Amino acid sequence: MGLKEQLAQWTAEVLAVQLKTADEVEAFRIHWLGRKGKMKEVMAMFKAAPDEEKRDLGKLINEFKQRVEHCVVEGSAIDVQSGGEDKQQYDWTRPDGGVPVGAHHPLSVVRREIISILERMGFVVSEGPEIEDDWHVFSGLNFPEEHPARDMQDTFFVNRSPDMLLRTHTSSVQVREMEKREPPMRIIMPGRVFRNEAISARAHCMFHQIEGLYIDKGVSFSDLKQTLLRFAQEFFGSDTKIRLRPSYFPFTEPSAEVDVYWGLKTEVDKRITKGTGWLEILGCGMVDPAVLEASGIDSRDYGGFAFGLGIERIAMLKYQVADLRAFFESDMRFLEQFQGEQ
Repeated sequence: MGLKEQLAQWTAEVLAVQLKTADEVEAFRIHWLGRKGKMKEVMAMFKAAPDEEKRDLGKLINEFKQRVEHCVVEGSAIDVQSGGEDKQQYDWTRPDGGVPVGAHHPLSVVRREIISILERMGFVVSEGPEIEDDWHVFSGLNFPEEHPARDMQDTFFVNRSPDMLLRTHTSSVQVREMEKREPPMRIIMPGRVFRNEAISARAHCMFHQIEGLYIDKGVSFSDLKQTLLRFAQEFFGSDTKIRLRPSYFPFTEPSAEVDVYWGLKTEVDKRITKGTGWLEILGCGMVDPAVLEASGIDSRDYGGFAFGLGIERIAMLKYQVADLRAFFESDMRFLEQFQGEQ
């Protein structure tokens, strides 16, 4: 029997079938459309047919398959008799109530908010590669040869001779921008950074930073302080207070750590501020003249300031999250708490 005659016979069988239960519908579907069903036999016969007949046969096969699929769809809407009680099978045309609304990740929310504040203050966003060379991560930022950050226990090296590594800070973008831009410049550099640290509630081997750089003539430390005060009051509230403590960074001089006054109203406040009421949020300083000169900027004419903050640190403060690891575990119970955040 040829394929055309076989299709005519099977079409008559399909038209004559009467499906009354869900089990019969499923058995019918498997018999004709399953992995080992009759349609597989049809396609095998189609391949063996003469080429001049395939055009007409293809049309007949499509019509036959559509009849089978139509029977399955119609059978899916029938009532199912079970246990002497009438039970209606699920109506597949019924609306399902919509797709569950997703939530923005808290780190993305905080990142956008920080960038938005700094953009309103005149900074523009610039990004760079996560795999960097020694010059842009260390040497161009005035790190001495013996600095511990150059050791493998602190940095993830991809290659040696020449040194290629996962950047330990987004200051590497700062060097790239100073090399290709002419002052004045006011830029922020968000991105992921990597450090060889043990993962704990307060530290991780991967985290996110936003660094800022402003270079122009006549830039002073008071400009830096006012910029950071404005940022803190925009982010934490208009009555926020900050303080600057002397610190050290190879690429800034003088350097400082910046704290915001968090308060001592609750036991949580006392615990996270260690009883002082102050919380460190970022590091900053005036750009070292050696860094400017290394990138081809005349330090006699230009000065500038730089600052860097960790997004995770800010997010932990904003949302009172006690464990840094929660941001990286993709736990829906944690992430759903931020459903309304934009």
